Amino acid sequence: MKVVCLSDTHELHRNVAVPDGDLLIHAGDITFFSQRPSVLVDFNDWLAELPHKHKVVIPGNHDTLLEEEENRRMITNAHVLINSGVTLGVFKIWGSPTMPLASGAFATPHATDRAEIWSRIPSDTDFLVTHIPPAGILDRARGTSHGAGCQALRESYRRIHPRLHVFGHVHSAAGIHHTARTLFVNASLAGEFGNLDREPVVLRPRP
Repeated sequence: MKVVCLSDTHELHRNVAVPDGDLLIHAGDITFFSQRPSVLVDFNDWLAELPHKHKVVIPGNHDTLLEEEENRRMITNAHVLINSGVTLGVFKIWGSPTMPLASGAFATPHATDRAEIWSRIPSDTDFLVTHIPPAGILDRARGTSHGAGCQALRESYRRIHPRLHVFGHVHSAAGIHHTARTLFVNASLAGEFGNLDREPVVLRPRP
């Protein structure tokens, strides 16, 4: 399976040259705090134009529109995962937009509440998709000494160890990190000044 990963397109999705593949993963921040449903309509139309057989989307902290169930139903051309999972082919995928913030979409400021959410991730998950990075992994913005990742998410690795974890949120920390058991991808496309200055990440995980 050829997997194409991207995140943090902030309403500029039509500016992205998306490589062909079998599975498209968008790890959140579709909008820029927009309250216009037309943004979701255009995003859904864009998804329909892409050739990937399977598409998975989670919201990010900018995507307040997707906190409402009726707005989620506007995205019909992808699996929208909100603390839920789907099996595509031989791969089990689980997604969550949960954020360790006091405000914004899907804000969950208390670590104990986030830990409860992460405890629901099935232990046999192959691909994990979150908007927030795990603490200490591709989570530090350029010029800062403090990471923006979630420690409770990082601690969940004692149990799950997915083979692939895709996230975004921290734009300037985009990149790939390997451990013995997991490939981590910060798939943020947005640059520090709001432009899209990166390409989607293409992977070929083996069953």
